Amino acid sequence: MNFPAELKYTKDHEWIKVEGNVATVGITEFAQSELGDIVYVDITSLGKEVAKDEVFGTVEAVKTVSDLFMPVAGTVTEVNPALNNQPELVNTDPYGEGWMVKITVADAADADSLLSAGDYKTVIGV
Repeated sequence: MNFPAELKYTKDHEWIKVEGNVATVGITEFAQSELGDIVYVDITSLGKEVAKDEVFGTVEAVKTVSDLFMPVAGTVTEVNPALNNQPELVNTDPYGEGWMVKITVADAADADSLLSAGDYKTVIGV
């Protein structure tokens, strides 16, 4: 499994890439493999301020629905439009074309408390 070192991770299986005060958020390769085939991504938080650990949407797989938790506080500025017609991008390219939201980060230092790739691997036992 792939866990890019330049990303930060949460125990809830989200990843975040912070660039200045903008961040991209998605779910990890591990999370998508556990969920199975993703059939729908529902993100209704566009334009909203979302607190750290608050639900910002859901991802629906064939057999389950899972909440998406915000890694850091921020305002959702963009939702990946490709996921409307191709939710399977979360399965095939979770760290690339399968990203979920872009946010304006309230405090970039919040990301410092998140897990490194190595720490995340320990959490999931790989």
